Amino acid sequence: MTFPGSLDDRDAARAVRVSGGESVPLWHADPDLHDVDAVILPGGFSYGDYLRCGAIARFSPVMDSLVAAAKDGLPVLGICNGFQVLCEAHLLPGALIRNDHRKFVCRDQWLRVDNAATRWTSNYRAGQEILVPVKNGEGGYVADPRTLDELEATGRVVVRYVDGNPNGSYRDIAGITNEAGNVVGLMPHPEHAVEALTGPGTDGLGFFFSLLGVAAGAPA
Repeated sequence: MTFPGSLDDRDAARAVRVSGGESVPLWHADPDLHDVDAVILPGGFSYGDYLRCGAIARFSPVMDSLVAAAKDGLPVLGICNGFQVLCEAHLLPGALIRNDHRKFVCRDQWLRVDNAATRWTSNYRAGQEILVPVKNGEGGYVADPRTLDELEATGRVVVRYVDGNPNGSYRDIAGITNEAGNVVGLMPHPEHAVEALTGPGTDGLGFFFSLLGVAAGAPA
């Protein structure tokens, strides 16, 4: 999906193609999801991050269709700014705020997969550590203690930062899922780790292989 200011939409589309899927461009002003099997909300700076990251994109015409489809089980992955949009749309709890060190961070980051049972992580194993890039200025995940405890207790923390927390996210949370496991948001960028030539290996492929396996009928 492309919003004004999206900059990783083509990278996400390429990751889908590299993984063996067919990428379908969706425009934020078109409410029609065109019968896709899943949606990726990419990284970038939707609407220039004015007002608050993802806050304006949440009101794009396509979002009403996306929210309804997600609640009906459509797999949705929000990456970086896409994660912020999912939180603003209340498809995921919590919020993303300015990094605790007040600086933009861009580096290869180790993550631990804590939940390998979602639509987007079933290709991994629980406890597996993967290396993908992270690049954000407002990447600190925050929520109230009750929400954090609930996420922990119900296994909805999908990935955590290891070997250093790049943005001050509470409890080292790098990504979460909804109760059904079809909506996942994460701050790091798996779409930038799908080819050895241009990324820190291919550890990000598992997110896309997982979804393609589900779409083909494999169990999540």
